[in-house]
Amino acid sequence: MEKIGRTARIRYDEGCLAAHALNLVGDRWALLVVRELMLAPRRFQQVRAGLPGITAAVLSQRLGQLTLAGVVRHDTATGLYALTPSGHDLLPVLQAMCRWGARHPGHDPRRFISPTALMISMTAMMASDAARGRHAVAGFRSGSDDFVQRLTGDGVLRVEAGCDPSAAFVLAGGGNGLARAVYGAAPLADLAGQGVIAVAGDLAAAQAHVDLFHLRG
Repeated sequence: MEKIGRTARIRYDEGCLAAHALNLVGDRWALLVVRELMLAPRRFQQVRAGLPGITAAVLSQRLGQLTLAGVVRHDTATGLYALTPSGHDLLPVLQAMCRWGARHPGHDPRRFISPTALMISMTAMMASDAARGRHAVAGFRSGSDDFVQRLTGDGVLRVEAGCDPSAAFVLAGGGNGLARAVYGAAPLADLAGQGVIAVAGDLAAAQAHVDLFHLRG
């Protein structure tokens, strides 16, 4: 870690630990790149698809910086970028930012929301008291991305990439459509009828699951 600290670009010439962390992951887009890799390794263009405002040059630079910082590793044989354990340790940082952002005005949910961003936000914005004691396996699909959410009674939601045949339901749609289903007021049946999302499996279980999530202001 000392080597990383000496070789990474210094943005803040301070001994503060927060400043040191920002020297490693504080550049523009850096934490959002981490977000896109949080649930699964991805190739360059897959990462870029989740960050429509980033240029290829800037993404290459950020991936290089994060690799230097020990946050990302790159498998040249497969072309996949993946988080290291240090990178995965940033999940609570992203969750705290979601909760902090929800308390401040100006959020516009009509802007692009990547499927991974939605999944991470859901781990931060669930009503834990209401979820405690409940058990559920939920599926989500957006394009080529599949996710499984597991609620095991401890009031904590865990998300992973992939499918699980034991899921009671699967909600499918674009990131913004799924966000409407999770955080909006319209019933899932109405959104499915409008073609905003698709629901496979137990509709009542799906509705009960999304009712656990709220954007707290």
